[in-house]
Amino acid sequence: MTRYPRDMTGYGAQPPEPKWPGGAKIAVQIVLNYEEGGENNILHGDAASEAFLSEITGAAPWPGQRHWNMETIYEYGSRAGFWRVHRLLKDLPITVYGVATALARAPQQLMAMKAAGWEIASHGLKWIEHKDMSVEEERAQIREAIRLHTEVVGAPPRGWYTGRCSMNTIDLAAEEGAFAYIADSYADDLPYWTRAGGKDQLIVPYTMDCNDMRFAIQAGFTNGDQFESYLKDSFDMLYAEGQAGAPKMLSIGLHCRLIGRPGRAMALKRVLDHMAAHEGVWFATREQIADHWAATHPPTTTARPSEMEKAEFVAEYGGIFEHSPWIAEAAFDLELGPTHDCASGVHLALARVFRSASEEQRLGVLTAHPDLAGKLAAAGRLTAESTSEQAGAGLDMLTDDERATFQKLNADYVARHGFPFIIAVKDNSKATILDAFQRRIGNDRDTEFAEACRQVERIAELRLIEKFGG
Repeated sequence: MTRYPRDMTGYGAQPPEPKWPGGAKIAVQIVLNYEEGGENNILHGDAASEAFLSEITGAAPWPGQRHWNMETIYEYGSRAGFWRVHRLLKDLPITVYGVATALARAPQQLMAMKAAGWEIASHGLKWIEHKDMSVEEERAQIREAIRLHTEVVGAPPRGWYTGRCSMNTIDLAAEEGAFAYIADSYADDLPYWTRAGGKDQLIVPYTMDCNDMRFAIQAGFTNGDQFESYLKDSFDMLYAEGQAGAPKMLSIGLHCRLIGRPGRAMALKRVLDHMAAHEGVWFATREQIADHWAATHPPTTTARPSEMEKAEFVAEYGGIFEHSPWIAEAAFDLELGPTHDCASGVHLALARVFRSASEEQRLGVLTAHPDLAGKLAAAGRLTAESTSEQAGAGLDMLTDDERATFQKLNADYVARHGFPFIIAVKDNSKATILDAFQRRIGNDRDTEFAEACRQVERIAELRLIEKFGG
């Protein structure tokens, strides 16, 4: 048995209505990353200088050395960039991703953040890579980040974003902190719940596209107009979706040393003016969004097929294909995961087994289906699913003449094709079923065998949709 851990489905085609406060069409969430003073530096006990997100093209770490140019670029962020951005954003509710060691070296900036009422979330202990850390080392870093953040800020963080994370980060953060949200995800335009650290953990996804980091990479923005245009287009698309009844969240990521440069800050100002000119825009901190989501869309406790033991899975889905539990048994052994924890996911797994089966095995599934309005129905010996389906099409309330017609068609069809007539009755009425019966009975066997198999799959799909509550 292989379980694939990634969720490639999410909310699918119909995301939930977020019900933003005041009926807002969009939630705009601005993050200011405060990393200056927390970056790689041998003064901080690191092995080399920083090489990430700066104005230096092709920067590389300098092992065992300080890098004067890199250090002063980061210092621009704390000395000048922060204050320019603060003047632009001080009247908005924004979230700071604060690296704990950087905040400890920024008393004046920290005071200004708190005076503006900004949320200060944790951005880890240091602005360094975590991908090669052992679980024990990263856990210790998270614990120390929470401790130092609480000591410096005066309250523990309710939000967490590592950024340069490992595959263990979300589980460890969920275990170690009582976080209202974790932001180490780029997977959606809305918050979502996941199982992490042995509990339901809310994820409020972040962004790398609406992010000034693209000024510091080769495939990114080269001038403020590009940044402005991209953010406006992102806002306009999401705002239109909100007007159409499907509001979303727009995340914007900023860095003091990048957006704080004058030519970029002016682009940010124009973007803010553009968004403020629209009605129904909710500017919010990530903490506010997380609290709203938890209250409006609490985690559900429905069974997850990918987490079931085999016996439970077969008991739950073994009857989806009529009297053919072997299909569920084989489906359980496929590469299931969170993306299969829905009607379409389970259906795909079951249908794969059915489609790959031999003709003899598939014929066995067809012959397991009862005749429509046949003797088993009259004797009350159908499965609960078949009984409900046939009743829904009115096949349990036939006149004597109608019943005689069905029984003759059943007999003629089986004599010609060797298996019962099968149709997804939930898609049909009594009249359309009779019409299909009379139309299909004349098909050659191969054509009708293929059609019967398609109908079996459709019946299974409809049963799963009902089981999963639509």
